[in-house]
Amino acid sequence: MNNNEYEKALEYLFGLEKFGMVFGLDNIRWLLDIMEDPHHFIKTVHIAGTNGKGSTATMLSGILKEGGFRVGKYTSPHLVSFTERITINEEEITEEEVAQLMAYIRGKAHENDKDRLFTFFDFTTALAFEHFRRKKVDIAIIETGLGGRLDSTNVIEPLLTIITNVAYDHMDQLGTTIEKIAGEKAGIIKNGVPVVSACEGVSRGIIEKRAKELRCLAYILNRDFSYEKAGDRTLTYKGIHKNFRNVLVNLDGDYQLTNCALTLCALEILSSSGFSVAEDAMERALSNIKCQGRLEKIKDNPLVILDGAHNPHGAHALSEFMSTHFRDKKKILVFGVMKDKEYEQMLKEIVPVMDIIIFTKPNIERALSPYDMRSYFNNAIITDNTRSALEKARAMATEKDLILVTGSFYTIGEAKTIINEVF
Repeated sequence: MNNNEYEKALEYLFGLEKFGMVFGLDNIRWLLDIMEDPHHFIKTVHIAGTNGKGSTATMLSGILKEGGFRVGKYTSPHLVSFTERITINEEEITEEEVAQLMAYIRGKAHENDKDRLFTFFDFTTALAFEHFRRKKVDIAIIETGLGGRLDSTNVIEPLLTIITNVAYDHMDQLGTTIEKIAGEKAGIIKNGVPVVSACEGVSRGIIEKRAKELRCLAYILNRDFSYEKAGDRTLTYKGIHKNFRNVLVNLDGDYQLTNCALTLCALEILSSSGFSVAEDAMERALSNIKCQGRLEKIKDNPLVILDGAHNPHGAHALSEFMSTHFRDKKKILVFGVMKDKEYEQMLKEIVPVMDIIIFTKPNIERALSPYDMRSYFNNAIITDNTRSALEKARAMATEKDLILVTGSFYTIGEAKTIINEVF
């Protein structure tokens, strides 16, 4: 198969983005039905939340893989290649497999209703489920794309539901209050399926109420399980039945310790469904875990860090990390964000801990113009694209300095693609 077939498949997929975010499960259910419901043939874990979904999914996938299981993982968005979204044992789906699956699904859809319209996420979700069925995974970790209740992934009956947290994001689609956003995310809770969550305050109450209504056991951080920071990247976990001391997590940021605690609680619950993993395998997996775009160091001298913080909650966590690390370095911020984000709140979090600010714009229609951000911070340097922003940052940095690229997964994805051409 030549690369042209893959490119045509992507052209069709990304062409579906013009239909936007169409909430509802009718189309995905119809599509899966004509494919003989591949999602019914795989065991799953379903993950929702404002932040931490991808890291938690990667930790869980890595541990189960180390325990000897064949593990699918479906996440979004990707940074550089579409194939990042669908993995088995952390190996990406191949371009050839994407093209073959696209041809199969498009053919099925055309045979049954050639005029029916789908969204990008409907089609991609169906593709992931079919790939996992064909590859006979033991279990698949499925991350919601947006919200939960009406997300295309919400057709599965998982072994376990994880809701990481709830904060303000995607308010145009999910609602303008924490109550409404939490209600959307709680929509993935299924009858009798246990729930693990790190939600706090109002959102915790909504998760607990929904779980009770559906007769689910709910395991809540700091009520049913807990952790303490034992050192940099290290935690001590006190669980439902198990305790672990001095667990090393190979990811920066204290918030990753929360994600790890969620993962360890999830593992305790999954062990009763036949997915038991030995403690030494768990420790090996976590000590070697890698997660793209989460405080990811991609260059040294100067140090270049990519972080996918794309909402105020994520920006706050990033700011906390920056304020306690690299104190001896001059810090240069490269910031590009989408129009629908609360960029002013994000900048209030991150700007105070940086020394030089560069506003830019990734090459996507939804991106906010850097000139619209200048009114918030008059001393910022304005660039028209990610490449010019990186070139400006590189020219201003010494080998001892730090360049942080953040604001959107689109921005850091572009930076990762071109970094070797600039540095």
